[in-house]
Amino acid sequence: MESSELYNIKQQFTLGAYKTLVQLALPDESSTDYLPSLLYKTRAYIALKEPQSALDLIPESAENVAVKAVASLARYISAVDSTETESALEELRDLSVEIEGDDVEGSEKDKALVKVLAGTAFVRAGEIEEALETLGSETEDLEAVAIIVQIYLSINRPDLAKKQFERSKRWAEDDLLLQLIESTIGLVTGKDNYANTSSFYTEQLGNPSLTSPHLLTARGVTRILRGEIAEAKSDLEESFAQQKGDAEAEAAYVVASSLDASKKSEAAGAGPDELWLTLVSEHPSHPLVQDVTQKADMFDQYAAVYVVPPQANTVSA
Repeated sequence: MESSELYNIKQQFTLGAYKTLVQLALPDESSTDYLPSLLYKTRAYIALKEPQSALDLIPESAENVAVKAVASLARYISAVDSTETESALEELRDLSVEIEGDDVEGSEKDKALVKVLAGTAFVRAGEIEEALETLGSETEDLEAVAIIVQIYLSINRPDLAKKQFERSKRWAEDDLLLQLIESTIGLVTGKDNYANTSSFYTEQLGNPSLTSPHLLTARGVTRILRGEIAEAKSDLEESFAQQKGDAEAEAAYVVASSLDASKKSEAAGAGPDELWLTLVSEHPSHPLVQDVTQKADMFDQYAAVYVVPPQANTVSA
């Protein structure tokens, strides 16, 4: 049974309180909490786009397969060219094969985490089929299920995401991550006007010991979808205050401001057009930017070949 300290660390990681988590001191290396705490802390650094900080925490002599996988994921995130990228992916592929043997250092939980970390990298690399194969459609690891659900939602297959969720309810406890999975599906499908999703985020944000810009952004998006624009902007502005430069929060704020175009943002000091240009400049690879850019290019292509018909002559009586 995990300690109360480790339980709290796990909850913070699940709810995206990464900045709080990385500020926590690691327990003594002789403690049974040391390894899982190290794994959560290094993964939090990776989520904050600070892979080098994660690598700095990992002992060079580490032989545990999960720790090796975290290091490989950090190297993948920090890769500057295709050679480094492919090298890190190969490391994760090798580890995914290695854990099938009996002579590896790590528990069954560590082995499951290897698959989660490898699957994460494969998704980021666009290798969706490899990610799903690595994670396993019949897995009984809830983190793996969470990623599988995210994959299915990203390819517009909420039906398959729901099947994974319903399957996991048969064996998973009433875990916080299970509730988060359900809320994520609700956010995409709009079930019951996003009522369950909104309630979940609000309940978690009511925890005075939790600071999570990720949750604020998620509730902000939910409120946009519910038509609560002023409340959404308030959530997103608070998210900015806690963590500047987050692409998801900025994209959501652009949408909220566009829907409330009559008012300029007091926090950003800019209108929708200025906010959009900032998003394009700072996060050109964000899905919203790429989608709008693609549609704008298509419009220009079609407009270029469109022939304006001659104006009809009006015959006066």
